[in-house]
Amino acid sequence: MARIKGIDLPKNKRGVIALTYIYGIGSSFAKDILKKVNISEDIKVKDWSDDQTSSIRSLINDQYTVEGELRAETKMNIKRLMDIGCYRGIRHRTGLPLRGQKTKNNSRTRKGKRKTVANKKK
Repeated sequence: MARIKGIDLPKNKRGVIALTYIYGIGSSFAKDILKKVNISEDIKVKDWSDDQTSSIRSLINDQYTVEGELRAETKMNIKRLMDIGCYRGIRHRTGLPLRGQKTKNNSRTRKGKRKTVANKKK
């Protein structure tokens, strides 16, 4: 069982796919990592030797920001936007979409479940 940065990689998947289970590593990064350590993309994780696993682990530790560090960095970036009070920070704070989407009909994911407002009684 290959364990990198606290994540158990699935044994029966190809190396490229298995590396994408690590937060911060997508398919292009996974291909680059395997190319740098000279491992074929088609070899499954269960067929990796201990040397190959350790070389992948050391490469990821040295050159990539992944998992907890990346999550913390992202949280700090969002907190900074909220602290300086810029437009994106205000949208984060109020829970609305921040990239220019319209909110009249859509954006239910960001706004949450509908809050029905009752009509005025006559």
